[in-house]
Amino acid sequence: MAHDAARRPIVVGAGPGGAATALFLAKAGVPSVVLEKARFPRDKVCGDALSGKVVEVLNALDPQLTGSLRTQSYALGAWGIRFVAPNGRGLRVPFKLSYDTQAEAPGFVAPRLAFDGWVVERLRHEPLVELREGVGVATLERQGASVRVGLTDGTTLDTPLVVGADGAQGVVAKQLAGYRLAPRHHSAGLRQYWEGVAGLDAEGFIELHFLSPLLPGYLWVFPLPGGRANVGLGIRSDVVARKRLNLKTLLADLLANHAELGPRFAQARALEAPQGFGLPLGSRQVPLSGEGYLLVGDAGSLIDPFSGEGIGNALKSGQLAAAHIAQRGPGAAFDAATNRAYDRAVYQRLGSELRLGSAMQRLVERPWLFNLVVAKAQRSQELRDTITCMFEDLDLRGRLSNPLFYLKVLFA
Repeated sequence: MAHDAARRPIVVGAGPGGAATALFLAKAGVPSVVLEKARFPRDKVCGDALSGKVVEVLNALDPQLTGSLRTQSYALGAWGIRFVAPNGRGLRVPFKLSYDTQAEAPGFVAPRLAFDGWVVERLRHEPLVELREGVGVATLERQGASVRVGLTDGTTLDTPLVVGADGAQGVVAKQLAGYRLAPRHHSAGLRQYWEGVAGLDAEGFIELHFLSPLLPGYLWVFPLPGGRANVGLGIRSDVVARKRLNLKTLLADLLANHAELGPRFAQARALEAPQGFGLPLGSRQVPLSGEGYLLVGDAGSLIDPFSGEGIGNALKSGQLAAAHIAQRGPGAAFDAATNRAYDRAVYQRLGSELRLGSAMQRLVERPWLFNLVVAKAQRSQELRDTITCMFEDLDLRGRLSNPLFYLKVLFA
């Protein structure tokens, strides 16, 4: 399959979404150019949780990749989530109904510094991918059926299609899609690495603490190898502004004085100062494409509003972007009408999860109801199994996003 250099798609950003786009394109025989303003290894402030969707996409790319990830010393297998309600009652929910911790874990926790570098190594060794590190995008200009990409090194490239994988505040989302931050659909977050945290789950369950000062956000504790943990909090940006919260002060106070967390962190040691970041939430559906461009991952606001799931959604949208491009072949036009097929594919796959995340976020805004659901689930194996199944069953996610589900819980 011949491809003129000027007809190659350009992917902006070499994080998980951009890397997945380029690698799936290469698997389909389509060459691409990947532009990354940083040089790897580089850190990405994040919770570091790699869901089962990450495993699903890696297996689709190459089944050997998941096996390789399992052998990395920085990756810890995760078997489920421990939810802690505002009243302090906890609910331990595995990712699978039955599991064997001696088998392969359905998810992982791995620092983004290491995981993203591991993914980028695949780009470096892929002949059909031209990776340019240390080169950012300065300007984007539509010219008929093409987009002229002005680079920070003073050169330009022409392409029929730009894939924005450079985040919600990236140049593609801003210059081509015209996106602006919407505080109601955005979360402010902090991350801090710790060592010596007491009481980390022996089976790698990640922890989400829905504490009253943070609602509808939460504080997380994600275990890492070697007794370390990724600790942080995320709160919707409009709530931060309305309550005039200082997130660093709030995180320090909770870790020192909270009834459950304080004793666990009393002898622990912070390995860094808290690092801030933003999360564009998928609590509203935004256009993911237009004339000559597609948006993947954070650039398309595809982060789950409840769980904060972002890496898996970035990888999956990258896979779907590559399929959209490859199906059209060399010389294809990527006008706005054609590209809407990509939007449909993404929301068909991720839409029910994002709607569920939005429904769960609204649930958390009513602490009494969230407390009640957790209390009911503690007493009901059937309800616990239902919550577990939502991690794998797309149809069930649709049911859980329906308010009638919670009415049934109330009166069960």
